[in-house]
Amino acid sequence: MSILNNDVLNKCVKFIQRRLPQACLLCAAATHGGHSHALICADCLADLPRLPTARCPVCALPSATGQVCGHCLRRPPAFTRARAALAYDFPLDALVQACKYGGRLAIADLLAVLLADMLTDARANQPIDAGPPDLILPMPLHPKRLAERGFNQAIEIGRRLAAATGIAWRPDACRRVRDTPPQAGLDLAGRRRNLRGAFECRIDLAGRRVALVDDVMTSGASLDELAREARRAGAVEVEAWVVARTL
Repeated sequence: MSILNNDVLNKCVKFIQRRLPQACLLCAAATHGGHSHALICADCLADLPRLPTARCPVCALPSATGQVCGHCLRRPPAFTRARAALAYDFPLDALVQACKYGGRLAIADLLAVLLADMLTDARANQPIDAGPPDLILPMPLHPKRLAERGFNQAIEIGRRLAAATGIAWRPDACRRVRDTPPQAGLDLAGRRRNLRGAFECRIDLAGRRVALVDDVMTSGASLDELAREARRAGAVEVEAWVVARTL
């Protein structure tokens, strides 16, 4: 008997999921296959934490007027704008952690769909003349961290997002060359110092517009440093796309 490869096995699992009721990951209520949010029920989907409508168009943090916040005016990041699907709060934080630390990679399907939905809505409501970016670049993990975890959640989300949007992606374009200490406990200036020189871009991005993809944006220091490296490689515009933004 032949052994199914991973791609065939994943297709079989999705085929079954589309036809059989599933238990919602959050409340265990029955969900129905055949749609992109089938891992959670409609009620839990509606209850996911939303970002405030008025927020800074650069860093995606709340802004009273919806204009660029004072921090981004004083020190603009290397990325042009950050786009976040939702706020990093309960119960979305539980889903992200289950994917990231619990190895539940099926959740990456849902996270990518949530991000793709936000991008579709954003472009419908605020069309950008330049159109979609040329490349999706996932946030890289240092090889040591990748070996410990076994996968890079940003790559898993980026792979699915590229398929959903039709945008080309290069999971190998950037790499993390320094295994930096944890960012927790550091102020913003300390986080920036900690990440200086942490990334390396391995391809020529001259004249290209790119989107950096990650699961969560906290201070934005990692995305800022990776955006600087992308610009050094020639990128003319860099966006940061994340599933969740901490507030």
